[in-house]
Amino acid sequence: MADELADLFQNNRTWAAQHLAQDPAFFTRLSQQQSPEYLWIGCSDSRVPANDIVGLAPGELFVHRNVGNLVYHTDFNCMSVLQYAIEILQVKHIIVTGHYGCGGVRAALQNRELGLIDNWLHNVRDIYDRNRTRLERLDEEARIDRLCELNVVQQVANVCHTTIVQRAWHKGQALSVHGCIYSINDGILRDLGVQVSGADQLAPVYRIEE
Repeated sequence: MADELADLFQNNRTWAAQHLAQDPAFFTRLSQQQSPEYLWIGCSDSRVPANDIVGLAPGELFVHRNVGNLVYHTDFNCMSVLQYAIEILQVKHIIVTGHYGCGGVRAALQNRELGLIDNWLHNVRDIYDRNRTRLERLDEEARIDRLCELNVVQQVANVCHTTIVQRAWHKGQALSVHGCIYSINDGILRDLGVQVSGADQLAPVYRIEE
């Protein structure tokens, strides 16, 4: 097994040596604490490396990734990350980030069984169905890209609807949730103009009273 991963171990040694050459105290300082201001909720796609995209070093971005950058209230993995980021790390910004051409979004529109992933992508199909009239006016690639954007908008809402986020707002914690989308074609991260910074921006039915 070690021989099969030899290149990765060598890459790691090179990476560590480069950081030490630039900053001898880098790993000592990093090992003592992490204090990121941002939680990134993104897609598992290997072409979307969160830290690199926004130019942040290790320790500056807390990251949760899954297929399709989805936020389910029943996903204890995501909810645990969200709670830890907000209550322990005290992040100030949650950035939900999708990407154009997302394989998960594309798979959600295929009328064939793919396995367990079909259940995971159910929410994407719901978003498509609610926006079917507008989406079906577009060609296939434009339709997928637009659905990638709409998916981000919905996941921002899902984050804001959690008791975890609303509890933080009730306590007066400064916390904003943003929606962005990344283009693999040009490497640019785009702001979708979606930002929620308090429960007053939510529809009344989703607001949780103190």
